Amino acid sequence: MYNPALNTVLDRMLTLSRAMDDAVVDRIFPAISDVPTRSQLWLPPVDTYQTEKAFVIEADVPGVHPENVEINFANGALTISGMRGPTLPAQDKEREQLQVFTAERVAGQFSRSIRLPDSVDAEKIEATFAFGVLTVTVPKLPSAMARKITVQVKDAKGAPKVVKG
Repeated sequence: MYNPALNTVLDRMLTLSRAMDDAVVDRIFPAISDVPTRSQLWLPPVDTYQTEKAFVIEADVPGVHPENVEINFANGALTISGMRGPTLPAQDKEREQLQVFTAERVAGQFSRSIRLPDSVDAEKIEATFAFGVLTVTVPKLPSAMARKITVQVKDAKGAPKVVKG
């Protein structure tokens, strides 16, 4: 069921996540000439949404081997980090020289943190990897899931009233 209020909360959490990523990047790569610029750092794009039973985070990590991905959950934040190796073949003295026309795919380490509500079951987090997409499923605690509440009918004296349906 679509809940616009919760969608706004998830939007705010993702905005906070991006702000945290920006703060980390600015601290690691200050504006000096001999380090990579901000535009050269690779942060995989992430979709975050919820279903009735879980929060789902999908990250595009093409070219990253699953064994180079690490997922941690601490203090209400899910952190996905890893490393993508070089995208161009290594030059070999025995081979011809490599002539590169464009090199836009960034290699190196990455890390994304996403803050989640307190109502998650951290012990049951699962991750899958398929076609360059990492999917992390964070189940909600049973107490956080929507449930239907039955209304009890009582008579004027407060005794339960039998209602035939």
